[in-house]
Amino acid sequence: MQAIQLQNESLVEIATFLVRRWSERDNMVVEISDKVETKTRLNENKVILTPLEKRIGNDFQKYRQLRTSLWYEAMRIKYCKKILSNDHAFGFILNTIETSRIEQLGRKIWKGMTDEIIFNYAYMLVERPQLHTVYGKARIVEAFYQYFMFGAIKGEIQSSHFEKIKEASIFAKKIVKKAIEENYDTEWLEKNVSQIIKILDIDSLLTIPMSVSFLKAGMALTEEELLKVLKIIAKNKEGDFGSVDSSAILRGDNVYGEYKVLLDENKKSENKGLTPEAIGIQIPSTKNVDETTIYDMNLINGLKVKFKEWKTGWKEQHLSSGEEFDEENYIEGHEPFFTDVKKSIKTKIVILLDHSSSIASDALEYKKATLALCEVLSYLKVKFAVYAFSTENRSVVCWSIKPDNIKWNNITAKRLTQVVANGSTPLAEVYDKMFPTLQSKRPDIFLTLTDGEPSDPDAVRNMTKALKGLGIKMVALGLGPNTLRATTIANNLKHLGYEKTMAVSRLKDIPSKVISVLDV
Repeated sequence: MQAIQLQNESLVEIATFLVRRWSERDNMVVEISDKVETKTRLNENKVILTPLEKRIGNDFQKYRQLRTSLWYEAMRIKYCKKILSNDHAFGFILNTIETSRIEQLGRKIWKGMTDEIIFNYAYMLVERPQLHTVYGKARIVEAFYQYFMFGAIKGEIQSSHFEKIKEASIFAKKIVKKAIEENYDTEWLEKNVSQIIKILDIDSLLTIPMSVSFLKAGMALTEEELLKVLKIIAKNKEGDFGSVDSSAILRGDNVYGEYKVLLDENKKSENKGLTPEAIGIQIPSTKNVDETTIYDMNLINGLKVKFKEWKTGWKEQHLSSGEEFDEENYIEGHEPFFTDVKKSIKTKIVILLDHSSSIASDALEYKKATLALCEVLSYLKVKFAVYAFSTENRSVVCWSIKPDNIKWNNITAKRLTQVVANGSTPLAEVYDKMFPTLQSKRPDIFLTLTDGEPSDPDAVRNMTKALKGLGIKMVALGLGPNTLRATTIANNLKHLGYEKTMAVSRLKDIPSKVISVLDV
């Protein structure tokens, strides 16, 4: 099996695609964190995944586990009204029986997941603690979980407790079955959890220790050991899954093709940007970055509605002559004929974002506006690249947010989130760092967003002239706290050789201003 370490960026990208596809919720985001178990935060539209390195098995087996746990979270998003904390018995038991309900509902749609679910069950069973390591009445809850989920328990438990566990498991399966048949949801199941609590004779607020310790993380079962566990699962769950081929499940042929594609894309991602861009341009780290903080969905959706006709590629245009006559326009004294005109955006644009210290106080709103711009450019299928500059350790750094050869996605959004506004406005130095890339790519427009005066105006003027010599249209957008200040900045930028300058005092106007310079 290949031993290439998949980058979290690659995993997040495919995980985001899968969770949105499975859950049918296009606003879901995925984060990988080694600080928590896999969970979904419905109110934040976020899934948090335990990373590969915290899982048991070889790289492919870890990927299969991550993929299946993601499927379960997608089914929770689709079918659960609420997801309680696992910290106490009540929430833990509700989530356990909900896992069974959403699994059965999900398998009706995603029949191809059956083999992966069984494979995942094997590792779930291996990861569960031995009962003698769980103390107090939490042992009863853990035994209930194991018996209900796997039809077996790891270790021994008092016979009187085991009778309660069997009775609670039978009742739990009964209410799950009824919930599916009668189309009941989470709230109905929640009303029945108290009965399970009563049967088990425990307190609903009983503290549950971390359910999976991952103490064996990194270990790999031998094929013989894994096959043995798979056969146990297949036998115990035959009533749910029917007869299965454990050897075929072990191979995972139906997923390996997807995994191989991911490995290949991972290699490409590692090699991207290693040409001229590697000189003087850096890529922000995206580890443990929450990009959802800079998503303003109202702004994004409003812009998409505004530019919807650009997306479709057609616009109704009125003319003085033509084949179709518009009576109302004629009566009102306007051009009486109309026709549909094909619109297409062929402009290639590179955008540079000023992240000097003067933007720091408005950094969040600035990023929300520029992210909305990127979302709409992507929506309109514009070919664009995004860079930013700031000062780090007393040196100016040019950051690659999105090269023109990759799509705008949550990874590029994470890069934008990560850039910290700091330092002055050394535009000439930044242009110099970007010159090899701009010379190679030759965009139609190079647009700079800035809220300050450049450190060396003469040097900027020379660099602007050099870039214009490459056939690039130089455009600048001046940002100011009010109309007067924004206009003053834009007027000053005119003297630096830009072919077009614009002014913005409201950050939310940035996307529309930028899109207005595109040739349609």
